[in-house]
Amino acid sequence: MSDNPVLDNTVLDNTVPAAAGVDPVSIAAFVAEQWPAGPVIACHEVSGRHVVVSQAVPATVLRPGGFVSGPTQFAVADMALWYACFGAIGLEAMAMTSELSIRYLRPAVGETLWGRAELQSVGSKTIVGSVTVWTTDPDRPTSVSQGSYALPMR
Repeated sequence: MSDNPVLDNTVLDNTVPAAAGVDPVSIAAFVAEQWPAGPVIACHEVSGRHVVVSQAVPATVLRPGGFVSGPTQFAVADMALWYACFGAIGLEAMAMTSELSIRYLRPAVGETLWGRAELQSVGSKTIVGSVTVWTTDPDRPTSVSQGSYALPMR
């Protein structure tokens, strides 16, 4: 069991299983193959409607005061939605961000950024979801995002 309460399965809605062959290990391998120079954002949980991710915070993304930069939080939110798409439809590299907005709620201070994406709509052309990002306490988010991913034509 993780020391992070969001990784405790008793608080997660895992009622929709992830697409066949999609789990945190397959996501990590797929992303490393498809985007080897991309950010290193780990997937911890995935279902057909949610994902939990984390990223270690390097000193290079800290702003004065030790605050994690906004672009770093944005990257976590974007990748969390991409990974959530995998849980819904399978490993699809060409699912692309269509739009994403973010609202910063409080300074992010900590060694790890966490994100939880929830999908509100999974359609044949678009997936819509929201992401909550935090550092040490999931009940005190540092930012919230909402966005959509465009799916490739089948």
